[in-house]
Amino acid sequence: MGRRVTSEDPQLTLREAQDEVDHWIQTIGVRYFSELTNLAQLVEEVGEVARVISRTYGEQSFKPSDEKVELSDELADVLFVLICLANQTGVDLTDALKRNLDKKTKRDATRHQQNEKLK
Repeated sequence: MGRRVTSEDPQLTLREAQDEVDHWIQTIGVRYFSELTNLAQLVEEVGEVARVISRTYGEQSFKPSDEKVELSDELADVLFVLICLANQTGVDLTDALKRNLDKKTKRDATRHQQNEKLK
């Protein structure tokens, strides 16, 4: 394991994030939850993001219990569980994202420019 990443670090690569989450799981979290449990956790966290966005940018109002909730924290919860799933299933997120962006670039090279709904 390389350097320890802190909240003061200006940047964090996906590889470092995967290593940091794994270190946290091994030292504080005891072990990874099962993949199915983490999938349920991911869905739950995405629901919390949806709640914040619907209250911030949509028509719903905040409940008193939701007023101090921050979108950044909820997105970080999603990212944490997503990284857990990647780690426990052997997915290198850096490689996966690069391949995904390449696929989208080739597939959608002109598609969005030609979409009248986006103009």
